[in-house]
Amino acid sequence: QVQLVESGGGLVQAGGSLRLSCAASGRIFSTYAMGWFRQAPGKEREFLSSITWSGGRTYYADSVKGRFTISRDNAKNTVYLQMNSLKAEDTAIYYCAASNLWGRSRWDRRSDFGSWGQGTQVSVSS
Repeated sequence: QVQLVESGGGLVQAGGSLRLSCAASGRIFSTYAMGWFRQAPGKEREFLSSITWSGGRTYYADSVKGRFTISRDNAKNTVYLQMNSLKAEDTAIYYCAASNLWGRSRWDRRSDFGSWGQGTQVSVSS
């Protein structure tokens, strides 16, 4: 199993930026892809972005294309989510996730990921 710890959340003004980090440890060699999700109060967990560990192929939800960018640093076992032009509706708990599945066309569903971090709060004021 993989242990994931998110960081970088906080309070930011609308229009500002944040970069979230997800540090992975444990059986990271078995991880094929990493992803970011978020969950706002009263809403279901929403897919945001994912990236393959080898090759760095990226996938984005249509709702965040052009604003959010996922990246990775294999040497540090860390995945990032750069969030720009933040809006009040981006307020949510943001979760990092790891997938052991391989050979998929993309990773964009909650069931694709078996390990999850505890989340980091992002609050955007307007």
